[in-house]
Amino acid sequence: MEQEFNVDRDLEIPELLPVIPTRDLAVFPFIIVPLSIGRDTSVTAVDAALAGNRLLVLVGQRDPSQEDPGNDDLHRIGTVATIMRMLKLPDGRMRILVQGVSRCSVEYYTLDKPYREAKLLLLGDLDQDAEGLEEQALMRNVKSLLERSASMGRPISSEVLVIANSMENPGRLADLVSSNIDLKMHESQAILEELNPNRRLKLVNEFLSRELTLLEMQQQINSQARGEMDRTQRDFYLRQQLKVIQAELGEVNELQEEISAYRAKIEKMEIGEEALTEIEKQLKRLENMHPDTAETGLIRTYLDWMTDLPWGKYSKDSLNLQRTRRILDEDHFGLDDIKERILEFLSVRKLNPKTKNPILCFVGPPGVGKTSLGRSIARALGRQFVRLSLGGVRDEAEVRGHRKTYVGALPGRIVQGIAQAKTMNPVFVMDEVDKIGQDFRGDPSAALLEVLDPEQNDHFRDHYLGVPFDLSKVMFILTANSLDTIQPAFRDRMEIVELSSYTMQEKLQIAVRHIVPKQIKEHGLSKSHVTFQRDALRALIEQYTREAGLRNMQREIGKVCRKVARKVAEGEGESFRIRKSNLKSYLGVIKNFPDKRLKKPRVGVVVGLAWTPVGGEILIVEASQMNGTGRLTLTGQLGDVMKESAQIALSLLRSRAKTYKIDHELFKTADIHVHFPEGAIPKDGPSAGITVATALLSILTGREVRCEIAMTGELTLRGEVLAIGGLKEKVLAAVRAGISEIIIPRMNEPDLEEIPEEIRAKVRFHTVRDVAEVLKLAVLPKDSTGI
Repeated sequence: MEQEFNVDRDLEIPELLPVIPTRDLAVFPFIIVPLSIGRDTSVTAVDAALAGNRLLVLVGQRDPSQEDPGNDDLHRIGTVATIMRMLKLPDGRMRILVQGVSRCSVEYYTLDKPYREAKLLLLGDLDQDAEGLEEQALMRNVKSLLERSASMGRPISSEVLVIANSMENPGRLADLVSSNIDLKMHESQAILEELNPNRRLKLVNEFLSRELTLLEMQQQINSQARGEMDRTQRDFYLRQQLKVIQAELGEVNELQEEISAYRAKIEKMEIGEEALTEIEKQLKRLENMHPDTAETGLIRTYLDWMTDLPWGKYSKDSLNLQRTRRILDEDHFGLDDIKERILEFLSVRKLNPKTKNPILCFVGPPGVGKTSLGRSIARALGRQFVRLSLGGVRDEAEVRGHRKTYVGALPGRIVQGIAQAKTMNPVFVMDEVDKIGQDFRGDPSAALLEVLDPEQNDHFRDHYLGVPFDLSKVMFILTANSLDTIQPAFRDRMEIVELSSYTMQEKLQIAVRHIVPKQIKEHGLSKSHVTFQRDALRALIEQYTREAGLRNMQREIGKVCRKVARKVAEGEGESFRIRKSNLKSYLGVIKNFPDKRLKKPRVGVVVGLAWTPVGGEILIVEASQMNGTGRLTLTGQLGDVMKESAQIALSLLRSRAKTYKIDHELFKTADIHVHFPEGAIPKDGPSAGITVATALLSILTGREVRCEIAMTGELTLRGEVLAIGGLKEKVLAAVRAGISEIIIPRMNEPDLEEIPEEIRAKVRFHTVRDVAEVLKLAVLPKDSTGI
């Protein structure tokens, strides 16, 4: 609602009037000004004025930021004004147009609520002598300066200029000019409080002269900037204007504030001397640069990284050994060797806080819990956890960072991980170190040598940072599936901890304790909705998964839970029991049939044992003999090492043909073919040596090989049986296939202690030194005469 009122020129001003405080505006007599009214007391004061003679008093606040100023927070000199127009807004605020009437002095306040009311004393201009030359000159100068300001871009209307030129009263002229130039609140108040017209005009002349000087400087800046820049740099030109104006006014620009923020961050950090020197150097460069140059952005990015790194920040290790053991047991079943290693480290750290962190490398098949074990160690120690996958990394800069002169340069992923952890001593897991590549950009594994060397990594230099960075407090844990592809120098930096395949009993325990409760929870079920019987879990492991780890088992259990969740959601039931008998209805047809040993002894067929990245397997070796020229044929996608093992086995039998009653003519008149089934799968390694030798002896002598026995071992030309790796996985595979006896190298006898007692109870182990012992145990005699 908008109302307009006629202004009575012969107003009688009463002694008591409503008061409205103004934040940053002084209203002069006879000047028309729009005001926005938002305070409740001010709105009430306007209503009271409109209900009377439309007069009120406008008084300036001493502190514009005060929302509810007291009486002492208001200036004593103000202006009586009359309301010319009023507009009420929907949100309760008002817009009013007022015209100043007279200066006044507030004697005292007679009312505070619901609005201010004051006792007034009207003030007029002081009498002065007749108009003198000084006054005329001052008035002409002010009028001239006002016109020059308008001509130089000051937004002053032509009507104001016409009125000012025709005005002869110095006090009125001062008020008119003051209301049309930019003045701060205290300057406007000083003009309002000055009752001597000449002195008031002098004040206005000073302020107007300053305004004109500023406008001239602005024009000079404009001409200089336009001379230096073309049209495509318009944004830069505007910023240049702002920079020069701020410099002249003594104001701090945005760049200076940013530099101050960097310095404030640095003061709170424990940064080394060399790093601090480099930061100060870059800050000085930034101070001397223009904020819009490309290099400024590079320096800002560098300083952001340097100040975001957790210099001197360390999380406190939890040295409670009982708590640590409890957390490790909660998260992982078994893995006693690794748990003991962590407890040993904590024990040493408790006795010697300055001890260096170990560099552990967990080696084992996929899914056995290498990465999750690192997360549990971080939780047990009370440290932050960072994970970095190195699989397929080929660029050395991924580790050491790019030099900061390059476009898009960043620190290496080691430093990025530390920045992410926000502490200098996280548990840092590097996954898949055996799958690091290399090309023309460098060798990342060579770059990691410095990172993983406790004697060097306290002064690690990232190419981007360019200063020493302490990695000695970081606990690095590496994971790999195999050690074969890791460089010897790289491997030497690490303490190898092998995680072997899980046994059936271990998988059952892990499923019951961890996987089943986790999957039930993740699928929105409860223990009352689904129950897994042990025979169902055992069948699931044997018939639907074949792995050393647990990932496929977790997926299959999750699949069962999804089907149960759907039945519960569709209202088909509230409780389901998973048994071996109904497992097929949830998981479909059986995916894996367990390996079975040979049913009866055969000539030329031997059961070997092999290690793969996903666990152990039994390996059936078949040999056949035919007429030919003494050629040896090998099939089954074999690697060079396995081919050499077969050739060694044949050469050994030829050298001992008389001992084993082999006809020498066969080596000239018969071809021998040795095949390793599942030919689509690549196979390599030396541990099939004694297996091939047994198959060759069987086919050359026509003797059968025992079907309940399996073997593994490397063979030499002298007939010695050498040690092999992956014994636990191979034994587990033999047990799954129903093998009751296993031949292993004598050198591997100590490794039997790592095999669980329940597995050793099912198998009889034969340890051998020479191939003669192998052949005596495995090959059946053709008649009553033994070998």
